[in-house]
Amino acid sequence: MARVALVTGGTRGIGAGIAKRLQKEGYKVAVCDVVDEQIAKFKSDTGIPGYNINVADYQAVVDGVKKIEAEVGPIDVLVNNAGITRDARFVKMTREKNWDPVIAVNLTSAFNTCNVILPGMTERKWGRIINISSMNGQRGQFGQCNYSATKAGIIGLSRSLAMECAKAGVTVNVICPGFILTEMTGAMPKEILDAEVQKIPVQRIGQPDDIAYAVVVLAADDASFITGQTISVNGGQLMP
Repeated sequence: MARVALVTGGTRGIGAGIAKRLQKEGYKVAVCDVVDEQIAKFKSDTGIPGYNINVADYQAVVDGVKKIEAEVGPIDVLVNNAGITRDARFVKMTREKNWDPVIAVNLTSAFNTCNVILPGMTERKWGRIINISSMNGQRGQFGQCNYSATKAGIIGLSRSLAMECAKAGVTVNVICPGFILTEMTGAMPKEILDAEVQKIPVQRIGQPDDIAYAVVVLAADDASFITGQTISVNGGQLMP
């Protein structure tokens, strides 16, 4: 029987690439997002069912996961990809506009989904949790104290959780993407993109499928001895 995978923030960019690659590899995939139009279009384009779930809201996650598991099946693979940015220099950040929303969507959401889904995984003695962090969570970035803090927090959360649930057959790992070409980055001026390429040893910008491939590896049955790890997928731009 095909394993069931849930990708949060799964209708665009890296999340969409992960969802489509998992589907191609034979997983039963569901995605969640918060924009109905994007969810509907993604389902129309791919056949992958989507659910409107605000993953920063614990009760919304409880209700959404219950619906997904009733309609698609118990979740075996959880990919926490949902994230937002609210960039500003730290001295100009406010709790309301910049800090709290980013913490809620990027970090608290991972607590919510793991807390709701992990008990089922441990009961079945099998599970894969793959949390998407960022190169900027490893090195920091100007104007992203909030974002970098959440992505560093994802790494700490994942390592601790990996220790707690390893005996239950559940692995927890992190992927740190580098500069990836998505709708957002693709809209940047060509000269900025070209300058970014010069910083990357492999001399190209990453694609969502580069991240998706790493997810597939970590989600596999054969990956049972890989847990608590942080995998950098950045073309050599950062070698921590």
